[in-house]
Amino acid sequence: MTPSDTRRRLLETAARLFHEQGYEASGVSTILRESGVNSGSLYHHFGSKEELLRGVLEYYLDELDPQVTGPAAAETDDPIGRVFALMARYRHGLEITGCTMGCPIGNLALELSDSHPQVRALIHANFEQWLDVVTSWLEDAADRLPADTDRRSLARFVLTAMEGGIMQSRASGTFDPFDESIDQLRRYFDLLEARAASAPENIL
Repeated sequence: MTPSDTRRRLLETAARLFHEQGYEASGVSTILRESGVNSGSLYHHFGSKEELLRGVLEYYLDELDPQVTGPAAAETDDPIGRVFALMARYRHGLEITGCTMGCPIGNLALELSDSHPQVRALIHANFEQWLDVVTSWLEDAADRLPADTDRRSLARFVLTAMEGGIMQSRASGTFDPFDESIDQLRRYFDLLEARAASAPENIL
């Protein structure tokens, strides 16, 4: 196994365990056992468990497009449709896990933002990169939205609906909170599109 392969295996294993169990509950010994990597290799790449956490958060930044937003974008050329394709991917995650585990970045934000302020900036960067992508889709749909729409704020509203829906679905053990949140989000987009279409400059 090359050093780059070892590093990636450590990151992938740690990311999975942090998602399944949480950061604090995931011991270094478990990460080593699950990855099949020895402690010398771990500490060659990461000087501590917290450095490994930083590596995982950087890994998520690198993997956002290939694993999350890119596949959603590939499903449709409709920029607003991409927003809802992305929401459908998160719902699929709830289906796979039976409404457990939730969003990996959201989980780490809740667990670590107060107790580990040194990684808060990386958690924030993950959310901001997600927002960059969704904002770009909304920019592509600018002609279908009211001219005064703050598209960055709208992207943040999408993120809030998604994260809040996931959290409540985890609490209830049902898809209902997530589905209701996304249904209301879709209704809101419908209202924005209707308002844009009825603007004087769009009426012949």
